[in-house]
Amino acid sequence: MTSDNPLTGLLQLGSDQVAPAARIAGRSAFGEMHELPDPTTGTTFARVGWADTPLVEEAVSAADDASAGWAATPARERAAGLRAIAGSLRENAEQLGDLIVHETGKRRVEAVGEVMFSAAYFDWFADAATMPTEQHLANPARRFVVVRHPVGVVAAVSPWNFPLSIPARKLAPALAAGCPVVQKPSELTPLSTLALTALCEQHLPAGVVGAVVGDGEKVTTTLVDHPAVAAVTFTGSTRVGSLVAARAMESMTRVTMELGGKAPFVVCADADPDVALEALLVAKFRNNGASCIAANNIFIHEARYAELVARLQERVSALRVGDPREDTTDLGPLARSEHVDRLDGLVDEAATRGCRVSRGAAPAAEGYFAAPALVEATEDVALWDQEVFGPVLVVRPFSDEDAVVREVNGWRTGLGGYVVSRDAQHGLDLAARMRIGIVGINNGAPNTPEVPFGGFGLAGMGREGGLSGLLEFTEEQTLSLAR
Repeated sequence: MTSDNPLTGLLQLGSDQVAPAARIAGRSAFGEMHELPDPTTGTTFARVGWADTPLVEEAVSAADDASAGWAATPARERAAGLRAIAGSLRENAEQLGDLIVHETGKRRVEAVGEVMFSAAYFDWFADAATMPTEQHLANPARRFVVVRHPVGVVAAVSPWNFPLSIPARKLAPALAAGCPVVQKPSELTPLSTLALTALCEQHLPAGVVGAVVGDGEKVTTTLVDHPAVAAVTFTGSTRVGSLVAARAMESMTRVTMELGGKAPFVVCADADPDVALEALLVAKFRNNGASCIAANNIFIHEARYAELVARLQERVSALRVGDPREDTTDLGPLARSEHVDRLDGLVDEAATRGCRVSRGAAPAAEGYFAAPALVEATEDVALWDQEVFGPVLVVRPFSDEDAVVREVNGWRTGLGGYVVSRDAQHGLDLAARMRIGIVGINNGAPNTPEVPFGGFGLAGMGREGGLSGLLEFTEEQTLSLAR
């Protein structure tokens, strides 16, 4: 275990703050420096090193050295380590929340909530670590024992939008299963993962958790190709995830893929308009709209369409865009200026195609702010065909639920979705017809550590969360004993 605590240094933000390129077995390693802009101001708030190939390989070697010892650690001891990490996250929630705000631009209340959500993952998987997974079976000739073994070193590749909770969702089950982890955070938001690693190091043996920062393609490729890496857990776009999975298959490295989605939000004819409105605002605008299960394509039954669109226009126009540290702010900035440019371009294209567009106000500020918008997609526009990933609602009326199901299943991007109906059984039945991994019925926040999270089709393979998430990092072995 390490005795120093580098977390304090990582949280002392300023343009002269220098963060390491890697955390390896409890120590910091540095590399070529890159600036990190604060999305709220557009100015540099820290600099971070990027790891070269030898440094990435060193991190994997450290994890490999720790692998046998961690796998042999009794489950109760692994669980105690995870619970201690959860406690440290809660103790540092305010400071870590500030760090997340600096990196992503999300509202501070959501950033602190992300820290607490991350702690919940470690708590739940601490319990899961001690759950029995061994099976005993028999027939007249033999007795069978099916046991599970840790798969080995795990490479965890995470995106920028939830820079603490997505790494936590990968780390906690892998550690509970007995696997060491080398993390590769987004180069846009690396400090949260470095801070999480520093906290983990206080409670785990050296080398069990490491982190490397750097060029996404180079670092990820080095991790996937390393012979000591037994499994890769990846969250990101379908395009990049497909490339990572294909490369991993060259060495038959196990993969868990949580990829892009186009979450439909279906408002049925019998929906309570108040429930639909509130659930939609949560599902669409949490995290500034940058969530892989954010409501993306809004289907509103024609019987409810006029009323709900009018109410949505009123609510969208009233959204307060500004400093994410202010309590009165509803939406903060996006992570980078190019994200704003992309979103504005999609809304402008819809307007030129004849779609009715209602825009909210964005502040006259130097940061990366996008005005929220409501787009009535009467034409086949890019906004309807793409994952929006920002504070723009795109809506369309419908009359036939069967047609909605056919369209949604035809996308093959079934990660998240939503259904609103006064008839709970009807909502369940409609949700079950859609090939989607997690569906919120009459609620806009369906995810929790206790349940599996993952998608159908092009949205990925495997599951994170729940007992399924732990089993992703194990190999089954059948032992057949003659009677």
